[in-house]
Amino acid sequence: MRILIPGGSGQVGTLLARHLYAAGHEVTVLSRRPQDHPEQQWCTLAWDGVTAGPWAEEIDRSDAVIHLSGRSVNCRYNAENRREIFDSRVKPTLLLGQLIAASPTPPPIWMNASTSTFYRNALDRPQDEFTGELGDLPSERGTREPANLPETWSFSIDVAHRWEEALAAIPTPRTRKIRLRSSMTMSPDAGGVFSVFSKLIRLGLGGAQGPGTQFVSWIHDGDYCRATDLLLAHPEITDETDGVVNLTAPEPIPNRDFMRILRHAWGKSVGLPAPKPLLEIGTFMMRTESELVLKSRRVVPTLLLKNGFEFQFPTWPEAAKDLAARSKASAT
Repeated sequence: MRILIPGGSGQVGTLLARHLYAAGHEVTVLSRRPQDHPEQQWCTLAWDGVTAGPWAEEIDRSDAVIHLSGRSVNCRYNAENRREIFDSRVKPTLLLGQLIAASPTPPPIWMNASTSTFYRNALDRPQDEFTGELGDLPSERGTREPANLPETWSFSIDVAHRWEEALAAIPTPRTRKIRLRSSMTMSPDAGGVFSVFSKLIRLGLGGAQGPGTQFVSWIHDGDYCRATDLLLAHPEITDETDGVVNLTAPEPIPNRDFMRILRHAWGKSVGLPAPKPLLEIGTFMMRTESELVLKSRRVVPTLLLKNGFEFQFPTWPEAAKDLAARSKASAT
């Protein structure tokens, strides 16, 4: 297949491009800074995510588009960063919609990144594609979730909601749209979320974060890539969920267990906890938001399981062991 990956030069895009290229697909990545990415087995073209350019011809010759662009949410949610978070997701999605709708030979499949943060803060029950509940938007504070939740939590849900609205905004009758509600993708690559958690472990700060009861949803990089393979081969499985698929491992676990298992994978028996007041100070100093670790994301992949997908790493202990081993091997 000819696969176009706009915004594919980040951690997830790079591991996916590497996987698809190795599988024999013709892969083209669109990047705002193509010169910064040395892995050039696949083609990398420049784009700005806002205007059409020579790269737009790739739309007409692609069998699938997998759109992954979006400014990192690992920042403080001030006015400027909020605008960039929205714009970097919504504007490229609308641009791709316009080009796909106008293409004489549009791609049959358009996968667009979304996030499992779409679902509400869930301690009580899992959230899947069939019965999951949208968290409160800023205009709906207090309707479904405790009124004392920070406003920043509604902001992250609003991002997910407007991202998916942009995907639906422009009809593409000849192209099937798939919304990838992904959890944290764990890989040993530098700069990814696994490396952030692992650094805390090595610094002795790998205890429970906040109450430790909030659920962590995650997916091993190998399973993320294999699930993408399934969707490329059988995109019709998402029709029953209106194009929604949860890309996440089937067993989210409480944060305290998540961190304990990760400590064990790195051979560390002790990790200092970070109570909520200390966590708020730490995330402020690190210029990020506590919502990223305090919100309970109890998301499960019912659609994938229903359609026979077998996770190679369904539980966190085996995934953490593999990821730590690969991290150690790459460092030697």
